[in-house]
Amino acid sequence: MIRNVVGILLAAQALRGLGYGVAAVQLGVILRADGLSAAEVGLMLAAILVGTFASSLVLARWGDRLGRRRAYAALYGALACCGIVIAVGAPIWLLAVVAMTGALSVEVIESGPFTTLEQVMLASTGRPQREVVRGFGLYNAIAAVAGTLGALLGALPADRRLLGGVLIMAGIAGAVLAARLPASVEAPVTLPGLPRPRVLARSRGPVARLAALFAVDSLAGGFVVQAYIGYWLSVRYGATTQTIGITFAALGVLSTASLLAAPVVAGRIGLLRTMVFTHLPANLLLAAVPFAPVLPGAIALLLARACLSQMDVPTRQAYVMALVPAEERTAAAGITNTARYLTRPVGPALAGLLFPLGLALPFLIAGLAKTGYDLTLWRIFRSVRLPADQPSPR
Repeated sequence: MIRNVVGILLAAQALRGLGYGVAAVQLGVILRADGLSAAEVGLMLAAILVGTFASSLVLARWGDRLGRRRAYAALYGALACCGIVIAVGAPIWLLAVVAMTGALSVEVIESGPFTTLEQVMLASTGRPQREVVRGFGLYNAIAAVAGTLGALLGALPADRRLLGGVLIMAGIAGAVLAARLPASVEAPVTLPGLPRPRVLARSRGPVARLAALFAVDSLAGGFVVQAYIGYWLSVRYGATTQTIGITFAALGVLSTASLLAAPVVAGRIGLLRTMVFTHLPANLLLAAVPFAPVLPGAIALLLARACLSQMDVPTRQAYVMALVPAEERTAAAGITNTARYLTRPVGPALAGLLFPLGLALPFLIAGLAKTGYDLTLWRIFRSVRLPADQPSPR
């Protein structure tokens, strides 16, 4: 039964990642071909972001009451509707309406409502913590690989039928997979006659602190998104698109390997130590990138960083799930994921404003802010023992 749950979620993640990879490449081109101005395209993408934010909050508040399987299937149904609207060339306002469900994404790997539900259901399998962390590592690695394959498929000439068809396929198949999930993935049942507990009644403080820290980390990461790094390499060193493309492909391979290696490291030194002690050297490498005198040196620093920078992703997800009680996992995942998603878009805008003041500034700010995040996280939570770490009663 447990393997069945994990297999279903991984398969659904792969299908969705494929669709999001195509959408990340082709959606903007299709909107532009429809005659939309830059401002209108921006509003459309903003509607997607607002939908992701709103639906994540709805799940955090009412997800367990609605039912995790029901909400999961409904999101895939909404994804199929997005595909239909795109494929038939429906009015743009209709696409904006269905995008507000939160089912669509502007990134290959999203941190929206799908991730919230999958994160909770993966942590609710009853497996030992070591296996849960391994599941999160595989889950994120599959998302990265599927998104890359989708981006390669999206490199074909932009076609609304191609994009719409992939999203329809992913939505229908995902809904079918959601229907096969067992009842064990649902939240613990409240006994009749007892009042329903408040959201985050027991873990509000730790979750609020984690959400604030994750928001800072995500904001800092927004300063150095891949699109900006590619632009920076071309300006600073005159790198060609071929060089940038090969570099990014290598970064993707190393990042995927780091996701798979994270559970092994966490099994030896623990979740929090893995989050902090792999992230800190990655931040120092990031801050050193703009000081490389030649292009090969900058690429070498980026590649070295990719070996470490993603190890905190599966361990972070597993840590949040292990920290809070089972009945509060949906709310905790929704709030912490929303905090990351909310601040992410601010980073690129600020990086663009800082660019004329100095080529190194975005890298330095990102590296220093992320270092501050790591040190603060360690200071606050180093003395907190996870339930899985507590000695078993005799």
